[in-house]
Amino acid sequence: MISADAAGTWVLGDTTVNRMGFGSMRLTPCRDTSIAVKVVRRAVELGVNHIDTAAFYFSPGGILDVGDGPVRYAAELIRAALTPYPRGLVLATKVGPVALPSGEWTVAETAAQLRAQVEENLRRLGVDRLDVVNLRLTRRGGSVAERWAALAEMRQEGLIRHLGLSNATLDQVDEASAIAPVVGVQNSFALDLRRDHDLVRECAARGIAFVPFFAIAGPRREAGATTDHDEAVRKVAAAHGATPQQVRLAWTLHQGPNVLAIPGTGSEEHLIENVAAGGLRLTAGDLAALS
Repeated sequence: MISADAAGTWVLGDTTVNRMGFGSMRLTPCRDTSIAVKVVRRAVELGVNHIDTAAFYFSPGGILDVGDGPVRYAAELIRAALTPYPRGLVLATKVGPVALPSGEWTVAETAAQLRAQVEENLRRLGVDRLDVVNLRLTRRGGSVAERWAALAEMRQEGLIRHLGLSNATLDQVDEASAIAPVVGVQNSFALDLRRDHDLVRECAARGIAFVPFFAIAGPRREAGATTDHDEAVRKVAAAHGATPQQVRLAWTLHQGPNVLAIPGTGSEEHLIENVAAGGLRLTAGDLAALS
């Protein structure tokens, strides 16, 4: 069986991780938490050592706004599945969006609000220090200096090892980098969602990881994987004996050595398929057809 190391590696901050990781957003809809726990454990068994999460990944409600029953937090499911955490595992989380009791959303803007979110992530994951904290921006553009400086201060305190940005522009990366190092940029990016094509390469030139989300879902975003695939995707998939979703993931990884995939799923079957996509080698002809 193909493991996550087939995708190659990248040094994220100070830790070498396999470029095929795992996103936890879709762990929470199912009321049977044992299924999610099994998926997370299986991911690590398959060599995944970079897991993405956020305190605002929860169901019912949450970013997906689905599910029923008691509230289930992705971070707590990860904690239940993996503590004591294996050595070399990088847990990346996010701060920024805040779910209010009313079901509406707001954004953490002040140092105190960001600290509260960092502390919530520490508590839900059950750790003393967060490996990577991504500042999730709700708008592309505008200053990040005040919020980034607040996170940089928490990094100096030892609550955070590394900092990244999410949904960011190059100007925001530049502004943040002048205050504290940026180890990763986590933006939406896919075969049919390429607005940050140039940013991928600029990050590579600077030694910054580019971590695309919605690599499989594309423009469907939170709605999840599509079954409406371009004919070129279907042809490449057929030629390799792969699924269209695997081709989408493989294309993503082919965009640069700094690209770290974090496909999310609550299904062990889909997890195995996603990890196997890291071993799919597209030819120059394939890439030309897909572009």
